Amino acid sequence: MATHASPHAFLALDLGAESGRAVLGRMDRGHLTAEEIRRFPNEPLRESDGLHWNARRLWQEMRSAISDAAARCPRLDSIGVDTWGVDYALLDAQGELAQNPFHYRDSRTSGVMERVRRQLTPEYIYGITGLQFLPFNTLYQLCAASEQTPGLLARARHLLTMPDLFHYWMAGRIACEYTNASTTQFLDLRTRDWSRELLQRLNLPAHFLAPVVQPGTVLGPLKMEIAWSYPALASTRVIAPAGHDTGSAFAAVPSGGKTALLSSGTWSLLGMETTSPVANDDALRLNFTNEGGVCGTVRLLKNITGMWLLERCRKAWSAQGSEYSYARLAQMAATAAPLRHLMDPDAPSLAMPEDMPAAIAALCRNSGQSVPDSPGAFARAVVESLALKYRLVLESLERLAGTQFEQIRVVGGGSQNELLNQCTANATGCRVLAGPAEATALGNLAMQMVGAGAVESLDEAREMVARSFPPRVFEPRDREQWQAALARFREVIHGATGARAS
Repeated sequence: MATHASPHAFLALDLGAESGRAVLGRMDRGHLTAEEIRRFPNEPLRESDGLHWNARRLWQEMRSAISDAAARCPRLDSIGVDTWGVDYALLDAQGELAQNPFHYRDSRTSGVMERVRRQLTPEYIYGITGLQFLPFNTLYQLCAASEQTPGLLARARHLLTMPDLFHYWMAGRIACEYTNASTTQFLDLRTRDWSRELLQRLNLPAHFLAPVVQPGTVLGPLKMEIAWSYPALASTRVIAPAGHDTGSAFAAVPSGGKTALLSSGTWSLLGMETTSPVANDDALRLNFTNEGGVCGTVRLLKNITGMWLLERCRKAWSAQGSEYSYARLAQMAATAAPLRHLMDPDAPSLAMPEDMPAAIAALCRNSGQSVPDSPGAFARAVVESLALKYRLVLESLERLAGTQFEQIRVVGGGSQNELLNQCTANATGCRVLAGPAEATALGNLAMQMVGAGAVESLDEAREMVARSFPPRVFEPRDREQWQAALARFREVIHGATGARAS
């Protein structure tokens, strides 16, 4: 039974590829506020055996965020964590980390996906999981670990995805949340449980798989060792939201019908919410994914490299002594010449280059274009190329869904980029509804509200989000200019890949 008589407070811990943040949500009289109370960097560690997440430092930051929240409200109803997908932690028999979790951009999975696809057909794997083929999926990380450190896998007692690790440290419960488990590529999309058959056929262990729980599950009370000195934490529970950050973003706002959803951050994820998976031959050919959603839904979507391109450009410029904020780059891009430099955001050479501007320049040069000559020109090239790639992926989504979309709801940090929003409207011909920027944290909060019984349903939580965080609207413009650019973009893609752009 929902209770609206007294204010409620919930803490969303949202870890992205570049940073983590703690967002305190307060619900009172049908209105929701969200206050960022802590932000901290999430920098991977380069260790002797590869690239890892700094899990223990992240946990220290989260402990501090819990203390900050306890100091701001008289009672904290619950806490929930969402993170990136695919990465995992191994626990030993004592419940301790067996190693620092690997980062999905580590090179140990190089060539593994191709070897697996020779051993098991893509049709077989996709038929079970419905998941797109990405070289860093957990399945291929486990294959790499099986080749390189088989003893470690044999000794491991539990495998937890990253939000599950932090929930375990908070509440002591071993469980894997469904939306994040679905990114592993060994979860059966129909039974919504692990496919031990798939792991067995690849000679991978399954003894360490944890029970799968649905978003909104109450995992238990916050451990006394964390809560004991704070009155506000006396009755705090740990509730699993959609543990995958895109799953939380999708939970914040509805999609489907004539509305597509674009979660725009380090990655761009373009798709829609459905009630059943679409795992046919066309979906396999187009490499669309069916990830677990909240409340029995499926997220039909495709990954597109997103603001990662600008993140890496900023890093390269910083190393040369020039610092540019995202806001400054957006201003510079807005005044740069339009539609001069186009490239495929998903080109393999942009996956992890040492120098992103140099890699973008090489792509432009190799496709017969001029090279961007300023940070603003690079930023404009990234924004416009992303918008055009959205158009191609949207066309594929329309074929799979059997519908023509009229509007795109853009959420996440990228929704604050007005130039990107307008370019997306121009390239796709769809109205763009931009915001909320904090959709991931808001979706995390929404599922905590559902799990805590503070609202009757997800629909009620979404209505509250819509009232509290209305979107901005961008209408398509300059259609002829963008249609010509789309034709050029298709040529650039075909020349770079020799294959269909979508």
